[in-house]
Amino acid sequence: MDGYKDENEMDWLEAELADTLDEDYELEMSEPALSLEIRKIYEKAHPPSLERKDYFRKLLFLQSELIKMHDWVQHTGEKVVVLFEGRDSAGKGGVIKRITQRLNPRVCRVVALPAPSEREKTQWYFQRYVPHLPAAGEIVLFDRSWYNRAGVERVMGFATEDQVEQFFNDVPEFERMLVRSGIRVIKYWFSITDEEQQMRFLMRIHDPLKQWKLSPMDLQSRVRWENYTLAKEEMLARTNIPEAPWYIVPGNDKKRARLNCIDHLLTMIPYEAVPHEEVVLPERKYNPEYERSVLPPELYVPSKY
Repeated sequence: MDGYKDENEMDWLEAELADTLDEDYELEMSEPALSLEIRKIYEKAHPPSLERKDYFRKLLFLQSELIKMHDWVQHTGEKVVVLFEGRDSAGKGGVIKRITQRLNPRVCRVVALPAPSEREKTQWYFQRYVPHLPAAGEIVLFDRSWYNRAGVERVMGFATEDQVEQFFNDVPEFERMLVRSGIRVIKYWFSITDEEQQMRFLMRIHDPLKQWKLSPMDLQSRVRWENYTLAKEEMLARTNIPEAPWYIVPGNDKKRARLNCIDHLLTMIPYEAVPHEEVVLPERKYNPEYERSVLPPELYVPSKY
């Protein structure tokens, strides 16, 4: 990765740090809404993570490298698929947000499919995922993927054991077909401890800004923790193929998980800096006969703040 420069050379990061109020900071500002007792327990169980400024500096540096990688993928016509799987509340969504935050959504897009429809349930299992695979110059991030069959569908009884066994027989060859077609397949499993998941669920229950993240399936994942563990272990053992191996991201420390995952993703793509034509702002043309019309005030959003 020729474009991977030392972060101390990135002078613009300091200006970005001064000017950008990152989403993480906004979320931290919402924490008084948490139950004070839950927050005390959480802070006692978690030693201090990275300092905010140090975290942002590293994150912004990695995001600048993601832009270079994204430009290289577009320039070379590469096709990249990244699968994000793991425990509920393990931090997959937070990593995906940081990856896509500064990228062109026409090049890098997120796919998070809902539960299959009645018609989709009768299709070949992989059929509904295929239309979302990347064309040349695209990156697709699956926020959960075809591995639903080996996890939630199996544990919750939405798939029979015969269907699960068929999946295990099919998925290695399916992924080999993707790789042979020129698609890079990268698979991440986000892991957290039993205690950490319980704490995060309690935080969501007591924080009105996060309650939407809880679903009946999430709550059942607490009841069936051991079932999910057994399902995960078999899935990793049977689908960890050389063409598309699994990579486990320890997620108890959210900030480090984000940085480590993005850094690792960058090492998986042999990108380099792409030459760009210099952008020159053209002169604005003025028409002396043009007069801007006055629009009715009711068309404007009221200025309340």
